[in-house]
Parts: sequence; C-alpha cells; structure tokens
Amino acid sequence: MAAAALAPAQGRNLEIGSFKGRSTVGIAYVTRALDLGTVVAVDPHTSPASTDPDLRGKTTSYEDFVANLGAAGVLDRVEIKRAYSHDLAREWKEPIRFLWIDGDHTYEGAKADVDMFKPHLADGAIVAMHDVLGTFEGALRVFVEEVLDSDDFGPAGFSGSIGWAQYRPRDGGAPRFRRRRRLLAIPARRLISVARRAERGLHGWNKFLYKVWRPLAPHGDVGIAWFAHLISG
Repeated sequence: MAAAALAPAQGRNLEIGSFKGRSTVGIAYVTRALDLGTVVAVDPHTSPASTDPDLRGKTTSYEDFVANLGAAGVLDRVEIKRAYSHDLAREWKEPIRFLWIDGDHTYEGAKADVDMFKPHLADGAIVAMHDVLGTFEGALRVFVEEVLDSDDFGPAGFSGSIGWAQYRPRDGGAPRFRRRRRLLAIPARRLISVARRAERGLHGWNKFLYKVWRPLAPHGDVGIAWFAHLISG
C-alpha cells in the first residue's frame, strides 16, 4: 500500500494475481484516497491453482473476489480482468506507475509477467513481487535475475516475503544503487537452491540453510519516511 501510494510516476496501477481480493482492496483504498486512479486486477480466478489455497471443491474464486470488493466499498475502483496476464499483455498500451506481481509463481510464469509489462513501466514506477523471499523458487529467481541484477532498477529491498524495486533506467546503474542491489542479491541467490529443495518440504539441512540465509536479507517493516526519501532521490 505504501508503494502504491508513494510511487513517483504517472500511469496505471496493475495487480497480477488477485485471488479473493485482500491486496486488491488495500491498493484500491490507497489509490482512491490519493486520487491515483483505479486498480486493474487481472486473474483468471481458476481453481485449483498451484499457488492459491485449496477452495475445497469450488472451481473459482471469482464470486468471493467480487463480494469482498463490494463489502470493502471499492468495487467501483477496480477494473476486473478475468483473464491470464499474458492475455491482458497482448492489448496493454498504457504506462504503469505501480505493478504488483502475485500470479504464477513458477520461474516461467513470473519471468513472463516481468518481461511482458516491464516495457510499460513509467520512469520511477514501483514493482513489488510477492513470495520472493520464501520457498517459491521461481518468483525468487526472477526477482534476483531480472530485478536485482538489472541496472534498469535503482532502490530495492525486501519486506516480509515481498521484494520491491523502483524502475529507474536513467540512473539505476549508479554505484549507490548497484551496490545495495548486489548486497541484497547475495543471500537471496543462496536461497534459490533452498527454495527448490523446499518443494519436498523444509526440513533437515535445508531448513538450517533457510534459517541461516533468510535473516541475512533484510526484510523487516519498511519505514514510510525512509521509503519515501529513498524513491524520491
């Protein structure tokens, strides 16, 4: 919500992966309060899905999604796209100021989401990805390789399992930004193989490595004033 509120760029707010709408509601509250436009929420709402909780026999989360937006009073602030992100990408032409990626967590899926929508990022836009600092190898690997390793991005960090970065192709390669991204990438890169093995469960030596490397990637709460200063400089 802070990233959506403070992104110093003009454009649309895009959410990839909505499930039942918790993040959608948060982003919509912020963008409504600050007059930052609507939220475009794309999700096929199919079930079962590899990264969504089991719906216990239901084949879609769509009705719950719409009901939750209505209950929160933000239904009119969300542009619902009941589709896959690659379908939306074919027709997308607008600049993006805030991009929230929480869809397909496989390497191929997460990389496609970055690749498809990165060309539309406005200078100064914020990209945030869910579950990159956990046990999803694909999302983590994409964040490391396509974001932390790229000079198209400047300030970056983690908060909980979320990875975020600011799109700054004009000065992302500056030493102050590159140094911090490389430091963040060291423990994150070590966690890729841990996450790969965690598909069979996080235990034994793998669990030990997880407990060693994850704390070395700073991922505590982000101070709003600090965050605002970082992305405005």
